[in-house]
This record gives sequence, C-alpha cells and structure tokens, in this order.
Amino acid sequence: MGIAHGQGYTQAMDLIALAVPFFLLSIAIEWSWGRWCGRDTYRLTDAVSSLTLGGLSQARRFVTLGVGGAVYAWLASVTPFTTWTSEGWQAWLIAFVLYDLCYYCSHRVGHEVKLFWAAHVVHHQSEDYNLSTALRQTSSGFLFGWIFYTPLFVIGVPAEMMVTVGALNLIYQFWVHTEHVGELGWFEYVFVSPSNHRVHHARNTCYLDRNYGGVFIVWDRLFGSYQCELSSEPCVYGITKPLRSWSPLEAWLHVYRDMASDMWRTHSWSDRLRVPFSHPSWQPSDLLAKKESITGEPFEKYDPQVSRARKMSGTFNLILITLLLVAAQNSQLLRGYELFAWGMMLWLGVANAALLNNYDSAWFRVQELVKSLVLFVLATQLSAASAILIIPLSLAGTLWQWFERETEEVGATS
Repeated sequence: MGIAHGQGYTQAMDLIALAVPFFLLSIAIEWSWGRWCGRDTYRLTDAVSSLTLGGLSQARRFVTLGVGGAVYAWLASVTPFTTWTSEGWQAWLIAFVLYDLCYYCSHRVGHEVKLFWAAHVVHHQSEDYNLSTALRQTSSGFLFGWIFYTPLFVIGVPAEMMVTVGALNLIYQFWVHTEHVGELGWFEYVFVSPSNHRVHHARNTCYLDRNYGGVFIVWDRLFGSYQCELSSEPCVYGITKPLRSWSPLEAWLHVYRDMASDMWRTHSWSDRLRVPFSHPSWQPSDLLAKKESITGEPFEKYDPQVSRARKMSGTFNLILITLLLVAAQNSQLLRGYELFAWGMMLWLGVANAALLNNYDSAWFRVQELVKSLVLFVLATQLSAASAILIIPLSLAGTLWQWFERETEEVGATS
C-alpha cells in the first residue's frame, strides 16, 4: 500500500492491528496441532526470522515517506471521474475485486522483473511454509509497489475504501500459508487456497512463477499463470538461490546487491540497462554462473544447530521487538521517538540473527551488554509498567552468554 497518511491509512492500520492477536493465536494453534499430530512445520529459528521481518516491515513507516500517498492524493484531485460513494455494499465489492486485480498485476511483476523482485523476495526466503511465513514481509515495497494501484484512484475509488479493501485483502492472505489444509474442491476454482498458494511458494521448476492472486485465483486461470498442486511433485519451499542467513539486512538487500554487482561487472552497456528490468533468473552473458539444479527433491535447509539457551534468548529478543513496535504504534510515550524505536528494533533483529547463526566473539558479547544498557535507559524513560516488561526481557535476551560459559566450564573440568 502506498497511502502513508490520513484517515484511510489509520482505518487500515486499525484493521490490521485488530487482526494481529488472531494471527499470533493462529500461529500458536498451528504449531500445537503440528506437534500433536506429528507433522510440525515450524523451526524456531526460521519463525523468529520471519516474525522479525514482519515487525520491521510494520515499523518501516516510522522512517520512510509515503511517495505513493502523495501521488494518490494528486490523482484523486485531478481525476475527471466522480469519487465513489462509500454507501451501499456494491461499491465496496467492486473495489475489493478491482483491488485484487491490481494486486495480481503487482504480484506478477514482483516475480518477473528483478527490480520488483528485489523487494518481494523477502516473503519467499523462508524454507518452511506455515502461518509465520505469511507475516514475513518486505520493508522496501513502498518504493515502487504503489504504481499498480494508481488506476483505482484515477477511476474515483476514495482513499478510505482503497486502504480498507487493501487491508482485508492482506488479512485474507494470512490463512493460506499452511500445510495442514488440503485441496478444497470447488473453492480451488475461484479463490486462493492453501493448496494453490503452496505452489506459489515452491521452488520446484514446474511451480515457479505461478498463482499470483491475493484472494481470487480466477486471475491466474484467465491470464495463464495457474498451476495446481501435484501429488507427484511435493512442494519444496524457498528461493532458487537460498539466503542462508537469518539477518534482516541480508534478507532486504541481497538481490539489490547482486543486481548492482551485475551492472558493475558486465562489459555490455545494453546489459547494464537491462539488468533491473530482466527476469530475476537472467544474468548478462559474460557473467553467467553455474546454476543449481532445481527439482522437487528435498534439499538441505539452512538450519544451523544452536543451543537451547540461544533459542530462548532469541525468543525473548523477538518479544522485545514486538513490544517496541506496539509501543511506537499505540503509545504516547514514544511519540516523536519512532525513529529511535525503529533503530532499536533493527539492532535487536540484526543481533538476534547473529545469535541464531551461532556467531560469537568478544565484540559480539560486548555489543550484547551495550544493547541491554540502552534498553535499560529506554525503560527508565517510559512508564513503570514498560520498565517492568523491558528490563527482565532485555536481561533474558543476554542470558545465553552465562549458560554457554557455564557449559564450557563444566566441559573443561569433566
């Protein structure tokens, strides 16, 4: 969405904020169900990475300007069409359907043009497929994603209607990110479902660049991008060039970096100009690298084995990130300090990624201590209730050091 200010944006944020407890409860239920039936689709490290990126994507609005919002406001002021009335359900239904058509176009370009894929790739990096994957969102989609929704403003769709149907579209997409729901009969012909969206997230050759709809799968059937899930070809999740990191910075930047590298290293000026607008798999001929074979056979997931102490600390750090996001969005205490909150969330996210990547050094342990001190100072500037929450959580986020040191000492004396 490109609207960054105004009543419509606030209403959309309210809808999404209301849905967040449902999202988290659903994740807990799915995890519990998977454990109970012997088909757990979660890894804590991967889920923490996805939820961290989701939190940072929501906090992105603290530090970026809504370019799309300015364009939308201008279009609404110059369009020759009468602004739609928000009374009656017919206009809302038409806006909902048209929004999904615009989403289909945006989503398809996001997979088939490298410049747009660089932003959208974040959502596809997880090598698991569960409800936490749904919340794994980019922080750079605001750069160009707004372009595809401009026709709605041109034809007179009001801002509050636009952002409301956009929020509903996003909320709908949450539930289809699960492996625990099979094919749904006639539903598969009209709507996006867990089965046809699993195809969209798969890295198998026969599933690549398929099923772009947000709510309606009809667009894919009409425009030739539909693919059903095949029992003979189990879905293998992730991207064709695996990320192999939990770092949010690496997740955000790796395609932009590779794109810039190709533009710099190629000797062809025409290829330099082509790189940003090419398919994500394309490279200049003088830079072609040997590509990994992409099949439906399972590959080795990125799964560094970390201690239970690190996993617990990583979970506490994720809770801290979430609390900072909630405080910055809803509390008067951080009003005017949203940029600081975003920076603190990013620091926690990057440090947490290093923790769950099994990184360790004297400098890393020192920054953990400094991070805790900064959080202590922040907590003392907020309310007593905030301090009661933040200080114990920040301590718990660093306890891995003491548990690992104790384990090392026991190992040395045994």
